[in-house]
Amino acid sequence: MTTMTSTAPAFASLFDLSGKVALVTGARTGLGKALAEALASAGADVVGLGSRPMPETSRAVAAQGRSFHEVVCDLEKPHDFHALVADVVARAGGIDILVNNAGIIRREDVLDYTEADWDAVMTVNLKSLFQLSQAVGRHMVASGRQGRIVNIASLLSFQGGIRVPAYTAAKHGVAGLTKLMANELAPKGITVNAIAPGYMETDNTAALRADPERTRQLMDRIPAGRWGAPQDLATAVLFFAAPASGYVTGTVLPVDGGWMAR
Repeated sequence: MTTMTSTAPAFASLFDLSGKVALVTGARTGLGKALAEALASAGADVVGLGSRPMPETSRAVAAQGRSFHEVVCDLEKPHDFHALVADVVARAGGIDILVNNAGIIRREDVLDYTEADWDAVMTVNLKSLFQLSQAVGRHMVASGRQGRIVNIASLLSFQGGIRVPAYTAAKHGVAGLTKLMANELAPKGITVNAIAPGYMETDNTAALRADPERTRQLMDRIPAGRWGAPQDLATAVLFFAAPASGYVTGTVLPVDGGWMAR
C-alpha cells in the first residue's frame, strides 16, 4: 500500500510572506483595505498609503498580528516619491511588495469632459503609479530584494467603456506599463503583474449601483451574476506577491466573475 505524505506545509510556504513588507496605496477603504488585509494574513507587515487616515485598515492588519504604518499622501499633488520611499524604508525596514491600488474616477460625456478632470485622473491613476514604482524599484534593486509589484488595472484596460475617458486611458496605460516594467525589471529579480477587477462593490461604482437599470444590464452580462467583493482579489494578490511566483511576470489577470468571457 502506498502511503500518501501530506504536502500541506510545503504548499502553505509557497504563499508565506513572513518577514516581508508590503506598501499598499489607496489602502483606506474598499479594494486597498482588502488587499492590505490579505497580505497581512499571509504574514506581511503593511504600509498603507492613503489621502486620509486609515484607522479601519490599521485595525484589520493588527487583527492579523502584523504591524501597520500609515502614510497620508494625496496623490493628486506633486510629490518627491524617492523621499517618500526613503521615509517608508526608514520606518518599516524596507519594501518587498508594492501594490499600486490608488485610483479615482470622474464621469462625464466625452464631449463635455474637462481638462481638470482629465489631469486629476491621469495623475493619480497613471503618473503616480509610474513614479512610485520607479522609486520602489530602485530601492528593491539597491537592497537586492526579489521584489513584487502588483498594479490594479481594470476591465477598461481591455475595453473602452462610456463616460470615463481619462479612466479608460489611464487603465490602458497601467496594462502597458505593467508589461514594460516586467520586461526591464525581470533580469533584476523583480516581477510586475496586474489585477484587472471586474465590477466591484467600491466607492468608484456607487453611482452605477444606485442606478437599477444599469445594475440590471451589468448583472445580465456577468456570468457569476453578482458584483465583486473586495475580498475576491485576495487570492490574486497573494499569488502575484508569493515568493514562489518568480517566473510569473507581465501578466494582467482579470478577476471579473466571467465578464471578459462573454
